[in-house]
This record gives sequence, C-alpha cells and structure tokens, in this order.
Amino acid sequence: MHTETTNVLPPNGKPKWLKVKLPIGQKYTELRGLVDKYKLNTICTSGSCPNMGECWGEGTATFMILGNICTRSCGFCGVKTGRPETVDWDEPEKVARSIKIMRIKHAVITSVDRDDLKDMGSIIWLETVEAIRRMNPETTLETLIPDFQGIHRHIDRIVEANPEVVSHNMETVRRLTREVRIQAKYDRSLEVLRYLKEKGIRRTKSGIMLGLGETEAEVIETMQDLRNANVDIVTLGQYLQPTKKHLPVKEFITPEQFEKYERIGKEMGFRHVESGALVRSSYHAEKHIL
Repeated sequence: MHTETTNVLPPNGKPKWLKVKLPIGQKYTELRGLVDKYKLNTICTSGSCPNMGECWGEGTATFMILGNICTRSCGFCGVKTGRPETVDWDEPEKVARSIKIMRIKHAVITSVDRDDLKDMGSIIWLETVEAIRRMNPETTLETLIPDFQGIHRHIDRIVEANPEVVSHNMETVRRLTREVRIQAKYDRSLEVLRYLKEKGIRRTKSGIMLGLGETEAEVIETMQDLRNANVDIVTLGQYLQPTKKHLPVKEFITPEQFEKYERIGKEMGFRHVESGALVRSSYHAEKHIL
C-alpha cells in the first residue's frame, strides 16, 4: 500500500468524502415517479447509484439490457452470475419506450456479458440502439459494452449502430486483471477500444476502479495505455465492496489523489477526465458527447 496516495482504512465505516447526499430536485422527483408508475428498470435505481439525483437532474439515465444474470464472475461486480434467461427480443422496444416515457435527453445502455450466445448479445445491442433512434430521435446515446471476446464481427454491430460514445471499461490495472476480471484480458480490452476508434467511432471511453491494491504508477500506466489506444474519455472512481463475498476494499483513495489523477489525465490529452470517489462509468455522461 502506498501511503502517499491512500487513506488508512477507517475502523468504522467509510471516510467522510464517501457520504452521499439524498437526491432532490423537481426533475429527479418527476423521473422517480415515472419509474415507479411504469415499473421501468434502470441501473440508476437497481444499482443504487450515488449520482442518481445529479444525473437525472441533467436528463441522463442508464439502462441494462440482456437480463440481469451474467455469464462471468468478476470479483468486484454485484450482478448475479449463472445461466442467463432466454433473450427477450422485445427488449429493444421496451427500453426505447422507457426512454420516451422518461423524456431522457442522454441515455447510457449497458449489459451483462452473454458468452452463452453465438453473437454474444451483439444483435440485441444493435436492435436496441436502432429502436431508441426510431422512437427518440433527439436522444443521444452512450453504449457501455462488454468485450464480445474481442470478436470483430460482433463489435462491428456496435460500429454499425454508431452511438455518440462507445465505452468499454478496463476496470483495473494490468497486474490485478486476472483477480478482478477473471474471464477478461487486459490487452483484449485495449484492443477492443483501439479497434472501435480505428473503425470510426467518434468518442471512445473507459473506466478504472481504484482501491483494489493498485499503485499510483500502475494507474498512470493504465491511463497511458488508454491514451495510446486513442481513448478520448476516462473515468476513475472508488471501488466499494457490494457484499462480503466480493473482493475487499484495500484502500480508500483521497480526494487529493483523485485530483492528481485528473490533472495527469488532462496532461496526457484525454478530452474528458472524471476522477473522484463517487465517480461511476456514466457520471457526467451527457457532457462526454461534446
């Protein structure tokens, strides 16, 4: 552990900078009412995102497709692992309708990994973006995609859909990848991001969780790897353990260290750097299309 970059684990709970303000505001209240009334499914609510109030206030929301059971068993993720349900081919229209009901200005779409499917779920991905475009022509989109095992014909469907931003998260540094993302590969994720840019995606994005035992040098190396792959946007946030069965938090990164990473990222040439304890993949997503 590098004491220069971290804070000692508090004996009772989390440090003060991780306290979250309750969501407030007219826009949040309105959207909360629509979600409850129509039983809409958003990651914002099901994932208890700390930034829900702020994002909803900006007209941004995140939706997860392809079910809620993942074929992978990442050590950091609270999503259930197992045998996924049958694909719901009506899901693209349902998601598009939810966005219309909520009058979302910028939507982030993500999914579980579906390694059980021949197309890795890429067809549903394409159909979802197309349905949203038809029903919500003014809504801008970010797709937070899995790696599709690096298979180009599946990634090409995302390229065909051509959302304003395509994101794929590295999640952690090279040394910890095997422990944190058991079925994923560090270099494969970099290659996915590089390929997306080469195929003409205008904005690419990736995110890293901190507090899993990485060093400052490793974080900076990962950020540089992302810039070398021509990634435009990077997010850095504090890892928080979903349950006691998941990987433990090794350290709480200080606000000062997050500010340092933000400065370093901007010096590297990233178009946008979101760096802070409560930052998540879709934080300030509506600003990343600019």
